[in-house]
Amino acid sequence: MSNPVSAVKPATPGEDFATERPSPLDQLASGGAGRPAPEAAAPARNLDMVMRIPVSVKVVLGAATMPVANLVALGRGAVIPLDRRVGEPVDVVVNGRIVARGEVVVMDEDGSRFGVSLTEVVEPAGPHKPS
Repeated sequence: MSNPVSAVKPATPGEDFATERPSPLDQLASGGAGRPAPEAAAPARNLDMVMRIPVSVKVVLGAATMPVANLVALGRGAVIPLDRRVGEPVDVVVNGRIVARGEVVVMDEDGSRFGVSLTEVVEPAGPHKPS
């Protein structure tokens, strides 16, 4: 199998960098034939590529803080008290940011899987600033 990136012609000395050459993504999208995809299809293709990016989704039931001494003393059957009460919404976290809240629901008749029914979508608080 050939590497599509290696198929791109490198710039030669004296070549104008403003000269448009197809990117490796354009080559892949056009079947690798070396011709760029039509300009009108580029935004739709870019959006399609973005929509396929996997994200990490976690549902946070609660949290606890404890000294290391208590942590290492935990064993089977230990109960860790969380900072949430029964019936309070859980947080839906995507790539480290809370995006929604919801309630835990049973998905299967036999009770073997859980899910979250969204009750609130959290509005973005502006640009993400790493903490």
